[in-house]
Amino acid sequence: MASSVRKKLLMVIPNLGLGGAQRAFHDHSVELSKYYDVTEAVFNLDEPNIYPSGNSLENLDVPGGGNALDKAKNFMSRITRLRALKQQLRADVCVSHLEGADYVNLLSKGQEKLILLIQGSKVHDRNISGLLGWLRKKVMMPALYKRADRIVTVSRDIMPEIIEAFGVEASKVLTIHNSFEVERVWKQAQEPLPADMQAVYAAAPVLVTSARLAVQKNQAPLLEIFANLLRRRPVKLVFVGDGELRNELTIKAHALGLRVYEVWKQELLTSDYDVYFMGLQQNPFKFIRPADLFVFPSGWEGFPLALGEAMICGAAVVTTDCPTGPREMLAPDTSTPATPIRNAEQAEYGVLMPMLTEADTLSADEQVWVETLDKLLSNPAERQRLGQLAQQRMKDFTHEKIFQRWAEVIEEVLTI
Repeated sequence: MASSVRKKLLMVIPNLGLGGAQRAFHDHSVELSKYYDVTEAVFNLDEPNIYPSGNSLENLDVPGGGNALDKAKNFMSRITRLRALKQQLRADVCVSHLEGADYVNLLSKGQEKLILLIQGSKVHDRNISGLLGWLRKKVMMPALYKRADRIVTVSRDIMPEIIEAFGVEASKVLTIHNSFEVERVWKQAQEPLPADMQAVYAAAPVLVTSARLAVQKNQAPLLEIFANLLRRRPVKLVFVGDGELRNELTIKAHALGLRVYEVWKQELLTSDYDVYFMGLQQNPFKFIRPADLFVFPSGWEGFPLALGEAMICGAAVVTTDCPTGPREMLAPDTSTPATPIRNAEQAEYGVLMPMLTEADTLSADEQVWVETLDKLLSNPAERQRLGQLAQQRMKDFTHEKIFQRWAEVIEEVLTI
């Protein structure tokens, strides 16, 4: 630290709740409090604080939703209240997490330095669509992002978006990857499964995936792939997580003729099912460690926590080569290909697979997945090798390494 006086760091996020961004926000708050006096700010508390950090939490108490006029008024209120909070705290630096917080952070700027943390691709995010999406990508981001003192992306492949698409000076943009609680995840992964779930894992090889049931995670094609794989060999598919696509995915699984277990129906858990929807789990890692493969079919990412945590668990991972993150994690010495891959790529720390988002090639791409999964399930030695390498790779992303870099960047910004 450049000074013995602890600087005041304000961190802002639109909402709390159960999400990857909220988990990262918690980690930043906890780890950066080792260097700075940290205060958290949130627009409102409509979601519970699932990941309390122990640091001070300020609620701006401005709701979301409503009609266009309500949203505009709320937006202005958020700017006004965050500006007042910055002045009250005499904040030295304000770091915003998620796009909505970025805008409010930038428009409430006073004497403090501003850092934006970009946790996912803007160009490839299919949720940024329609007129509002055009406004965000073509007007708001180009006009406002260049005002930041630094923009930190969690993936190297997001940097060109910020520089080229939004006109931010390259000197202001850098990458600091997400960090992982390696020891905690590994320790939790040792917890044994309940006896009924152990019986499921003993009955056949298990594929597991852990993520929100959401458009971004693109789990629907995985069900098609699994149904085709099941025609070749006994196998189970375990979903850990919940989300807005729960009903759509379970309906699709039934339509494919699969026997489906749904934990929320409080059915008797037996090994007679094909697909297991286990919902949110306090400890997802105990489901991942004993599985034969971790499968990750996402359509786009940032620097995915779920994939990294599976690697910490020692799982052999099979993931789409989606923008952004998986290639950096599994094949760090390679660059992103100019065109999407169409075959399985044996990477240093796992297997990169074709995307499952293009209708014209989907059938062929699903077949590549089926062939690759079938081959890996027949090769326990290769799965063990990949799992061990994956574990080794994740030592590059410990809290200690990542947040030392964050402290360095904040110190640099304070000298501007």
